[in-house]
Formats: sequence, C-alpha cells, structure tokens
Amino acid sequence: MKKIFLLVAFWLQAGYFIAQTPYSKEVEEQIKQVENNITGRIVLNDEKPSTIVERMAKYNVKGLSIAVIYDHKIAWAKAYGSADEAEKKPMTTETLFEPGSISKSLNALGILKLAQDKKVDLNTDINHYLLSWKFPYDSLSKEKKITLTHLLSHNAGLTVHGFPGHDINAPIPTVLEVLDGKKPSFTPAVRSMYEPGLKFQYSGGGTTISQLLLTDVTKQIYDVWMYENILKPIGMVNSSYSQPPSKDKRALCASAYRSDGTPVANKFHVYPEQGAAGLWMTPSDLCNYIIDMQLAYQGKPSKVLNPEMVKLHLTPYNNGPTALGTFIEDHGGAKYFQHGAGNDGFCGQFFGSLDDGYGVAIFMNTDDPKLLPEVINSVAKTYNWKNFYQAPRLKKSVAVKDNILKTYEGVYVFENIWGVILKKDDDYYLHSTGTYAKMYFSSPTGFFNEEFSSEKEFVKNDKGNVVGYTRKVGHIEHQKATKVNADTLQMKLEDLNAVCWVYIENKKFAEATPYLNRGLHLYPGDLVLLCNRAHVDLFTGNYKSAIDVYKAHFKETASNNMIWEEMIKEDFKYLKKQGFDSKAMDKVFAELKLEKPEGY
Repeated sequence: MKKIFLLVAFWLQAGYFIAQTPYSKEVEEQIKQVENNITGRIVLNDEKPSTIVERMAKYNVKGLSIAVIYDHKIAWAKAYGSADEAEKKPMTTETLFEPGSISKSLNALGILKLAQDKKVDLNTDINHYLLSWKFPYDSLSKEKKITLTHLLSHNAGLTVHGFPGHDINAPIPTVLEVLDGKKPSFTPAVRSMYEPGLKFQYSGGGTTISQLLLTDVTKQIYDVWMYENILKPIGMVNSSYSQPPSKDKRALCASAYRSDGTPVANKFHVYPEQGAAGLWMTPSDLCNYIIDMQLAYQGKPSKVLNPEMVKLHLTPYNNGPTALGTFIEDHGGAKYFQHGAGNDGFCGQFFGSLDDGYGVAIFMNTDDPKLLPEVINSVAKTYNWKNFYQAPRLKKSVAVKDNILKTYEGVYVFENIWGVILKKDDDYYLHSTGTYAKMYFSSPTGFFNEEFSSEKEFVKNDKGNVVGYTRKVGHIEHQKATKVNADTLQMKLEDLNAVCWVYIENKKFAEATPYLNRGLHLYPGDLVLLCNRAHVDLFTGNYKSAIDVYKAHFKETASNNMIWEEMIKEDFKYLKKQGFDSKAMDKVFAELKLEKPEGY
C-alpha cells in the first residue's frame, strides 16, 4: 500500500512540473510554504505536515489548480496532477473546470448589472419581468411576492437545493422543464417552501429562475449575454456559461471524477441550470472577479458594477450569511467574501478579503472537497490573513478492542441530523452529512474525527448499554446524540432512505433490514424504500422476491422524482462500481429487458 501511495504521489508531483510559470525567489519560497504545510483539523500522534501532492494521493484527487491573490494581484498560479487520467492529459493553469455553485456569484453580477441599467428593479415581483414562464404562487407564499433580492440572497423560501447534471449523450431538459420538474429533469418543480423573506434557504432552483428572467429581459442567449456583459469585461476571457462547452474548448476541459476515483461517464455532466452550476472557468479567471470586487469595495471603479451594486453584492442581506450572490464571513472583525462549489466530479472554493488584498481560488476534478479547506488554511498561514488561519488540534489516539467498538455501532440522532457508526475497511467510521469520518479514540469511550470539530464521549445506561454520545466543542456542550432503535424510530422519509443506503452500499444488509421495515411502516408504499428492500433481497439470494418488486413498479415515479427503471439503472451502476457482484444485476437487466446504462 505504501508503495502504491508513493507512486501516485510521484505521478502527481510529475504533473506539477508541466507548464508552470517561473516566479521570483520570494514567490517560489511562498509557494513552497503553501505546498509543504498541509494538515487537516487534527495533527495525530505528532505526525508531520503533508504536501499538496501527498494529500491529493490520500484523498484520491486526480488534479488540482490554484491561484493566489496578494496585494490585489494574482501572485501565482499552479496546477497539479491530471486533467484526464486515461488520456494522460496533465493539469495546467489553463485547464477549465465546472466546479458548480460559484456560478451563482457571477450570475448575481449579471442581475445586478440589469438593475444598474434600470432594466429591472431588485425589489419588484419577479413575475413582472418573467415572460416565458410565471412563478406559480400558492398558499405557502402567504400572498408575499418573490423578488430578485430574495433569489440572489437565498431568501425566497424555494425548493431544490442543487442539481445532479445530465449525461452529455442523454436528453437534456430545458430551463422550463427544470423549473416545472418535468422529464428529462431529475429534480422536482421549483416551488415555495414558505413565504419569501422569512429566512435563508439555499436554492439553486431560485438561481435558475433568475437565469430565465435575465434571458426574458435581455432577449438574448444566457451564455452569450453573460460573456459579453460580465465575464469578458471583468477579465474572465477564458470562461463560459456554454452548456455543454463549445467543441473548441473541450480539449481544455478537465474530466470529472467521483470521490472513489472513478470517472464520470463521458467526461463531465451538462447543466442547463447555467446560472446555478454551469460556469466553466480557471482559478486565475475567477481571481480577476475577486480582485475587481475587492478594489471596488475599497472605492475604486469596478469594470462592471457601480458602487451601489458592489455594496449589495458584498454586504449581508437581512443579517443572514449571504449578500446578493456571495457568502460573507466575519473573522473577528476581518471580513471575507466567499463561495463554495460542487458539481458531479468537480468542486471548488474561493475567498477574498474585503479589507486587505488577499484571496485564493482552488478547483479540483473530484466531488470530494476535503482538501480544499486544508490548502486554503495553508495559504492563509503563509500570507498571514487576518484572523483566518486555524491551527490544527494536536491529538493522541489509543487502540480500542474490537469487541468494545462493536457496541458503538448503530444509528444516532442529534439536532435533526442523523449519523451511522459502522465498521468499514477494517476501521470504524461515523457517517454523517454525507461524510465518512474515521473515528480516532482518545480513550475507550472518547473519540474525535478530522472532519467534525466536536469531541465526543459515549454514554451508557445503568445496564451498561450505549445510549448515545456527548458532543463538545471547546468548552461548549452541544445536544447529545441519542442512539435510536429501528422499531420506534421517527425520521423523515429522505433521512430513512439515506440511512438504509449507507448500510446497503457497505453490504450490511442485516443492519439495513429493520430500518427498511420501519420506513415502510411509517411511509407505506414508498418506492425508494421498496427499491432498496428489493436490492437487499437481490444481494442476499432472494431473487424471486426482488424481481417481483422490480416488475411491479416498473414505470412508476418514485418520491425522489426518478422513474423506477432509471432508479434501478443508476443504483446498479453505482453498486457495480462499489464491487457488488454483477451476476444478479445482469439477470435483472435481462429479465426486465433493460438496457444497461453507460458506465455500468
């Protein structure tokens, strides 16, 4: 294993030396400081800091590209690893990424430009400007109207957090089909969850409405208008909202990879939700946007916005975490604007100081973002960002006997969040909020994770049974996590399905079964739960029971808005990549006369 790790690290390091710009000795020294001081939140047992390429190997990151801002200028840009592993295409600073939601920040500039030019009013009902589609208000909006200010600040009270993207060779929905949740869209209709202006609720669906509104007002194609009026003037000349990217740009595009290192089918996904997730760009291009906003915030002219609009873009709205298009963070009086991003097979993050000329943009062609904050923290330390750098916690770990660890297995609930503790790859993990966090033990009952900041201590009842664990951050006690019993569990449908899937993907079918049974008791007939139970039957040798269920609901639409047969295809494609025996799945495909999906 160590030999493989070193080979991967060497290969990544070799990619680093390709097509890199020479810098002064001072800058080269700063680059080395950033590269060689990468740690997680925890430094375990006095281990030394890692390099970027070592951390890339640890997290299975194929390629990374970074640009760093100092004194309102791009100080340096570097690229590491591979843009496409199969093609042996190295990552360069010119490689284009499709990282996702950072698209929203530039989309917001487009809307603010329309307001600046008196084409729209930010506080008027959006239906006043929408021509090709109208938002269908209902009783949940409580007769309050949605405005562009609501959409850009995620205060519109709307559904649809994000989008999964589409295979380039599959049917691609129109924006109207996305907004109404019609096939071939994978997401439900964008509708009210509650009244606008009430509170922050992140919604890529809301951003997509603003995209449509821009095209209705300008009567131009979205990506063309955005390039001519926002991207090009601000210096993002290599970037584009074209979906898919034009053929002359394809050679520059990074290929997307999942967190386990497997490639996304056909290189990358297509996002008709361009304003929310569809911008292709480089870190250096994005830095031109960051610098323009930084200088404008200091009183110098922006290349695209007047001072009033810049202020709206960089000032928190309604005391929330967002301005109109960015997230604002206050680090002990030092203010930063930022936005993260994550598409299928890509991720990214930028930060820009509002008070000083510091900043960074990082993109990776993986959908696992763990490395992003580690590199950003190293940049902040090297350049002494005000009140930003977080020193890692120095921790010691101890070995705990497996028979004790086994008593900790199960499902835990706290603050409307669930977690599953299970054994995986010979170690124990806490799976929560979509993350497998390895458990390190400070004592036989106390544990911690790199990914989560709380220190935890298991709690037992007077019979010696584990009933939960405490959660403490510094000196602050947080709500205890309670270990739940499947027979009495009360949980939202989507959470129950997610718990079951964690067990299924780890081939823990006996553990999944009681939660599937409980789910079908609470939500009778839910097709996602039924499909998951059929999977359990299939992989535990009960083929007849499984195929009967698969046949019974073949053309129905499930609660996750997927047609049953498409859900089976996607599940089987994923499970085969996870090492599941394909013989049983092949038999299902044959009996149902289903075409195997690309990438299966």
